[in-house]
Amino acid sequence: MRVIFAGTPEFAAVALAALHQAGHDIALVLTQPDRPAGRGMKLQASPVKQLALQHGWPVAQPQGLRLDGKYAADAAQAQQAIAQAQADVMVVAAYGLILPRWVLDAPRLGCLNIHASLLPRWRGAAPIHRAIEAGDAETGTTIMQMDDGLDTGDMLLRATEAIRADDTTITLHDRLAAQGARLIVQALANAQAGRLHATPQPSEGVTYAHKIDKAEAPIDWQHSAAVIARRVRAFNPFPGATVRIAPAGGGDTEVLKIWHAQAEAASVDAPIGTVLSADAQGVRIACGDGVLRATQWQRAGGKRLSAADFLRGFALAPGQVFEPQDA
Repeated sequence: MRVIFAGTPEFAAVALAALHQAGHDIALVLTQPDRPAGRGMKLQASPVKQLALQHGWPVAQPQGLRLDGKYAADAAQAQQAIAQAQADVMVVAAYGLILPRWVLDAPRLGCLNIHASLLPRWRGAAPIHRAIEAGDAETGTTIMQMDDGLDTGDMLLRATEAIRADDTTITLHDRLAAQGARLIVQALANAQAGRLHATPQPSEGVTYAHKIDKAEAPIDWQHSAAVIARRVRAFNPFPGATVRIAPAGGGDTEVLKIWHAQAEAASVDAPIGTVLSADAQGVRIACGDGVLRATQWQRAGGKRLSAADFLRGFALAPGQVFEPQDA
C-alpha cells in the first residue's frame, strides 16, 4: 500500500521501520520541525525524520495543519504534498499535531492511529506514564480509525500488555512500541484483504492521560509509599522525581532526583519525609503510609548512581527531613 506516515519520537520510528520492512511504499513522512536538544541546544531532527532521511523518503515538517490558522502557509504546502502522495492510508503515531478534517479525509482509507493504551482508557498525550502512575495491572495498544475527537475513533485492533512491578515508562514504552508496530502491519494486511472491522469505543471507562508536566516532579511525602514508587517509575525518564535536602554534616541544599525506588509496607513513628536509614541497600524515607526505599539517585549535572555510590559523595543520615519543594 502507499502510506503517508505521521509521527515524531522513537515510538513512531519503530512503527515506520516495520511498515517499510513489510513492503509498504512510504510516499510521504510528516514529522515535527527540528527542535533544539542536547547540551549545545543544536537543532535536532526527530527519530522519524532521521529514519526517513536514511531511506530517502520525502519529508514535510509543517508547524501546523489548519488552513485558516497561524501556520496556514505551512498547512497549504502540506496539503499539496499529501495530495501528490496519492496514498491509500495515513498511519499516525505520536505525531504531536491535531489533524483537521481535510487531513482525515485525504487518504482513501483515512487515518489510522497507533495509540499506546487500551482505549477508551487513557485517551490523550501520556497514556504510558499515566497507566503506570495509576497502578494499572495491564495496558496495551489500540489501532484506531481517527475521527474529529481526541482518541475517540472506532477501534480496529487491540492487544494487551502486562505492566510489570518494576516497569518504568522507558521499559514499557519499548514493549508497546514493538507491539504497536506489529499491530499496524497486521491492520494494513487486514485492510488489503478486506478484513478490517471497526468497533465503536464503549462509553464506559473513559479516562484522560494528560500531558506530563515538570511541575509534577517534586515528591509529596504525604502520599503513600506505593503511590510515590509508582510516580518514580512513571516519571522515568521525564521529568524524574525530585527531592530537596542538604547533605548530612553541612553543605548547600540541593535538588536531587530519585530514579528507582520500592515501597515497603511498614509502620513508622517519624514525621513524613524523614530519612530512616541510608546505606548500600537504599535510602529509606517515611511516607504518609509506608516507607520508600530509594535505590538510584542523581545530583544536578551528575550521573545516575546506585545508593551505595551516591552516598559516598552525598551523605544522608537518619533523622534528616526532606525539605518542601516549589512546583
